Amino acid sequence: MTKIKETSTNFANKQALADECAEVYAANIIGGQWSLAICSWLINGKLRFGELKRRLPNITERMLTLQLRKLEEYKIVRRTVFAGVPPRVEYELTEIGYELKDVIKQLEKWGEKHKNLM
Repeated sequence: MTKIKETSTNFANKQALADECAEVYAANIIGGQWSLAICSWLINGKLRFGELKRRLPNITERMLTLQLRKLEEYKIVRRTVFAGVPPRVEYELTEIGYELKDVIKQLEKWGEKHKNLM
């Protein structure tokens, strides 16, 4: 994940567009392939880090961690740590995250319909 410096023109343009356009704001949060895939898996319920990693075999552990942190920051995913040795961590969608269910299902339908046209 490339972080844009907050002083760059690119950052300012991206921020201004997101401020003016709710669709761009939403796409900036879930638009990446990994964020959307993570949310798609979590729609079905809580998963541990290792379970997410197995469902997304091409993602690195570092990228999965970064994406989960981003989704937590936007209150889409909740991280729950359970005491124990080793500690157990579960991820689940928040109420805000579950609001994405219909959007994700529509994207799935659209993708199934149009991917064969390529």
